[in-house]
Amino acid sequence: MIQEEARRVIRTEAEALLAMADRIDVEFERAVELILESRGRVVVSGMGKSGLIGQKIASTMASTGTPAFFLHPAEGIHGDLGMIMTGDVVIAISNSGETEEVLRILPTIKRLGARLVAMSGNGASALARSSDVFLDVSVAEEACPLGLAPTASTTATLAMGDALAVALLVKRGFRAEDFAIFHPGGSLGKKLLLRVEDLMHTGEALPLVSENTLMKDALFEITAKALGVTGVRSEDGALKGVITDGDLRRALEKGYDILSQRAAELMKLNPKRIKRQELAAAALQIMEHNSITSLFVFEDDSSSIPCGIIHLHDILRAGIA
Repeated sequence: MIQEEARRVIRTEAEALLAMADRIDVEFERAVELILESRGRVVVSGMGKSGLIGQKIASTMASTGTPAFFLHPAEGIHGDLGMIMTGDVVIAISNSGETEEVLRILPTIKRLGARLVAMSGNGASALARSSDVFLDVSVAEEACPLGLAPTASTTATLAMGDALAVALLVKRGFRAEDFAIFHPGGSLGKKLLLRVEDLMHTGEALPLVSENTLMKDALFEITAKALGVTGVRSEDGALKGVITDGDLRRALEKGYDILSQRAAELMKLNPKRIKRQELAAAALQIMEHNSITSLFVFEDDSSSIPCGIIHLHDILRAGIA
């Protein structure tokens, strides 16, 4: 009973979204163009549940390159309408299109010279008639069995807001780097901002031996630099291969007398590499794909001399996972 009711709710809301997708038309394009052409901000307003949805829409737009904020209509009629300026675009949300607090701010919006986009389930409403652009977010039925609690209608409105935000993002040519500017905190910001050069080990911390180095000395280098690996370079400094502590362990398990060997005899050729300007998240992806724990870092694709090394632990300590 409980599971079936939950499935019914989800199906009802999914059907509402699919029906709304079929109604996307030139009005939606007009709304996008109106916002793109505006020299102001997007001001989103709505009461109750519509207001909560409006806050999410404003937040999504603001984080994806469209300056936006939420204005509570009740606060608006008590002074906060001063936050609206000429050139702004107001997105007013009301399922009925007759919400008193929303209707009361419309005359001031017009007097201030802002444009109005209405999101409503009622195309014949006062809000729809007052708007420059009307976006139809009507649903056949609410998921609430009483038909009272806003459920499918709020889901539809949220989806319409997301559609607007993403369409604007695409039209503006918004990039991951731009997104990172607005998300400097948390793991998401770190994934988009931290680069390999921010975390790599350089200089004396870089584990390197020559091709002719005895393995006992290579082992000392691996231990001293505490990264579980050493690079093996030629006389001109070019990286030829790598030796990991895992390679040593496996060789010892097979009974090889490795300590008297040269590094060139045990090294693995063509080690994985990454450029210093790449995102640290890209380094993590390479490590995971190849089941390795470190990457030697180079200035560019043509360089053969490593400028650093980045280890899996460096990435995880930075909060990128």
